[in-house]
Amino acid sequence: MAANPNDPCIAGLDVYRVGGAVRDALLGWPVYDNDWVVVGATPEAMRQRGFKPVGRDFPVFLHPETAEEYALARTERKSGYGYSGFEVHASPDVTLEEDLLRRDLTVNAIAQRVDGPLIDPFNGQRDIEKRVLRHVSPAFSEDPLRVLRTARFLARYKPLGFCIADETLALMTQVSRSGELEHLAAERVWVETEKALGEPDPQAYFTTLAQCEALSVWWPALADGRLEQGLAAMQSAPDDSQTSRAHWRYALLVSVLEDTEREAVAKRLRLPNAVAQLARYVALSLHLLKAPLEPAAVLHWLERLDGWRKPEQVETQLQLVGGVAKASVAPLSAAWEAARNVSPQALIAQGFKGAALGEALREQRQQAVMNALG
Repeated sequence: MAANPNDPCIAGLDVYRVGGAVRDALLGWPVYDNDWVVVGATPEAMRQRGFKPVGRDFPVFLHPETAEEYALARTERKSGYGYSGFEVHASPDVTLEEDLLRRDLTVNAIAQRVDGPLIDPFNGQRDIEKRVLRHVSPAFSEDPLRVLRTARFLARYKPLGFCIADETLALMTQVSRSGELEHLAAERVWVETEKALGEPDPQAYFTTLAQCEALSVWWPALADGRLEQGLAAMQSAPDDSQTSRAHWRYALLVSVLEDTEREAVAKRLRLPNAVAQLARYVALSLHLLKAPLEPAAVLHWLERLDGWRKPEQVETQLQLVGGVAKASVAPLSAAWEAARNVSPQALIAQGFKGAALGEALREQRQQAVMNALG
């Protein structure tokens, strides 16, 4: 939706909708957020109109009523390593085309005037029609995060027929070889990866990173011949909410790694505890089904999942491993039901307490599992 030209906050300003909102509107993709750029204004002028400054590195303001972001037109100059190593110049003399020139892909460098017309100096509409993700300028290589972002955009739009331009993929490979990716903050890498894992074709994200030699920087274990196996496992992720699906996909992807390798990835990416724990549980569950079920191993599995206090974790794992391992989980389900039906209250009534109660409870649960497995 375009801004209202009669809005007193923006009346008289040279305002354009930019970036993803314009791109997705042209693609017929849902538009959830608008970003706006203001040409020829100063921070003082924006504050006088009621806008609230929020940008630390460059002037960004929130509209006093819609809370949408309005950024002053700016240029950037590389001054250090990583995605944050830039000097930003924002002033009234920066043109719209100069602002669009600093953007990553042509499909993201289209602007729309507040009253409707499109401004497309880098042929982004043509690339949308041709279904191509292409960099705007050689400055693309100055921001290593753009390698991950471009791969993420492909994960979103590949089902629509998009591909990455050969020259852009070559530039992404150049960035990977430069060592710049190593300077990215782990949290930023995970943010891009988590988003990609929630997209329609997350496999495209990782195969693209492998193709441009970026996978070995942050996921060396996967780059070492196990990516295809991990991507195959990832396709069996439960069709849950967007965020949960992304986490399930990650857990399945790294389930093909050794425990030490998986933990190294979690540490390197500084994963949220819940995501790292889910990955451990999934790997444990899949490992359990690789060999004939042994009562001690099944009981250990139930204890690691904290099944007595969180039975939903066991139920979810049973549902998952049945789909991923393509194996019958009926014996495992029967063992779980038998173990959970062991009553602590009955043992307490028999006089057990303290450590003796814990030992008796574990013995009866293991016996229940053994009986269920036959």
